[in-house]
Amino acid sequence: MSEVQPIEKDIGLSEAAAKRVAAIAERQGKPAILRLAVDGGGCAGFQYRFEMAESVEDDDVTAETGGVTLVVDTISLDLVRGSEVDFVENLGGAMFQVNNPNAQSGCGCGTSFSI
Repeated sequence: MSEVQPIEKDIGLSEAAAKRVAAIAERQGKPAILRLAVDGGGCAGFQYRFEMAESVEDDDVTAETGGVTLVVDTISLDLVRGSEVDFVENLGGAMFQVNNPNAQSGCGCGTSFSI
């Protein structure tokens, strides 16, 4: 069993995102753990997937803000290294957003990108 490695320098979780995750976790009675994964697909080649996690897996790397943990599997980490997960609210709605310096292009929905 491998040891979970902190990745604060590789990825971050904004305070706004941490507060939102904490509120969702409390409402659902789950741990305050947000999983970010990257899947193939979407209109630009890759898409972000967010979900509340029950635990940290052996191959996950983590970042923590305000008692909330962001977990990313090592394969997805290669595509989002240096990113920050934020939570934004605007006229278009409220959503988690990845500010990814590796993305060369994205789409209007903000959930799809290419490298």
